[in-house]
Amino acid sequence: MRFDADFEMTIAGDRASSTRTLQVINPATEEVLARAPDANRQDLNAAVSAARKAFPSWRSLPYSDRQALITSLGTKLQEHVDEFKLLLTLEQGKSLYWSQLEIVGSGMWLKMVAQQDIPSTINESSLDRQSETRHVPLGVVGAIVPWNFPVLLAVFKIAPALLTGNTVVLKPSPYTPLTALKLGELARELLPHGVLNVISGGDELGSWMTEHPDINKIAFTGSTTTGRKVMVGAAGTLKRVTLELGGNDPAIVMPDVDIPSVVPKLFWGAFLNSAQLCLATKRLYIHEAIYQHVLEALVEFSKTVKVGDGRQPDVQLGPIQNRPQYERVMSLIAGARSQGLKFVTGAKPMDGPGHFVPITMIDEPPENAPIVTEEAFGPVLPLLKFRTIDEAIQRANNSPFGLGASVWTRDEAIAQQIAARLECGTIWINEIHYTMPNAAFAGHKQSGLGVENGAGGLLAYTVPQTVILRKTPVPA
Repeated sequence: MRFDADFEMTIAGDRASSTRTLQVINPATEEVLARAPDANRQDLNAAVSAARKAFPSWRSLPYSDRQALITSLGTKLQEHVDEFKLLLTLEQGKSLYWSQLEIVGSGMWLKMVAQQDIPSTINESSLDRQSETRHVPLGVVGAIVPWNFPVLLAVFKIAPALLTGNTVVLKPSPYTPLTALKLGELARELLPHGVLNVISGGDELGSWMTEHPDINKIAFTGSTTTGRKVMVGAAGTLKRVTLELGGNDPAIVMPDVDIPSVVPKLFWGAFLNSAQLCLATKRLYIHEAIYQHVLEALVEFSKTVKVGDGRQPDVQLGPIQNRPQYERVMSLIAGARSQGLKFVTGAKPMDGPGHFVPITMIDEPPENAPIVTEEAFGPVLPLLKFRTIDEAIQRANNSPFGLGASVWTRDEAIAQQIAARLECGTIWINEIHYTMPNAAFAGHKQSGLGVENGAGGLLAYTVPQTVILRKTPVPA
């Protein structure tokens, strides 16, 4: 399938093109799917100017009105689920089933964030003085979104930014701009002009945004390497930044688990979205008493999962989204093969077009092997054996990353003790990937800076303002 009509940006509530375009590739076929605008500096300036112009009236809009408009955007998105899920599958590669979940979930997320309140604090209330700290919007937010969950991760930023009274310039990945551009089209019908601007372009556009003097905050999701560059670009104007970055998430499987019931959860914890998920399990630590049983069960389960074009009804895992990432994953696999590591599944490229990587699991690689220490961001999973809890925790924490982790055991007390010692922002016990708008999501170490979601995530789009009133004495 190819879209002959050009996609358009949204600037100041109106459609906008650019003098340049970029090709969008279907990763399942490697064919050109569509063309999207490749914004230049003038396009960015126009979008920022529109957001800056819209800011005073948007921040002054009653809070309940902003809540209603964000809720309406969520409803509108869900009403267009069929259109969006096909477009998402075509540009990103995931199956139609998972595309539908992302679109429906994004609509739900908008609605749930819209129900949150911005807290304020009364510091003093006396006969002489009233002191209150409230939280006011920053201004224009630049939201930079990656290619693995292009709609949901955009909503993670749009919803709290708009609710707190900011205006937004959204930049999707150049690999997956189409659904974001369509989201901008929906917003034109609902939001005041300039409140949400959506522009597409290459990596240089992101650099221009981080340096732009009229953008007050950058909300970025992506690699740790790029996150460092965002910080450097934002430093010149002391922009606020929220950085949700890479992870190398461990899972610790204790010997008392019920293997038949836990293995599907372990598999999808690692391979959901072909492991193109920052919170995917990327190191699976299994107690030695059950290691071989879990390994064999994972291999058997993997045989029931079909990899292919996400438009096919029986496909569960799609391709790697783009060629550079595909080559990086295949390079990691080639490196593991050259080291003589033991593959229990995968290892060889799949036939035919498309950026397809087979489900690949490696049996007990060395702890210092790149396949263990690096974030593959593809369907490659090292299986690692441990003997004691202390050993498992030490190895799990031995990483510059600290995004998420999971613990699997029937003993909840032991699980809580393990969780308390893990150095990461989110820890699941006997499940994985459950997130809600009211729960803080933050990376430790080099997995991020700041917080998304929850009260902290909402306040990250504001700045505290304390107002102190010296009361006029009442005449005697």
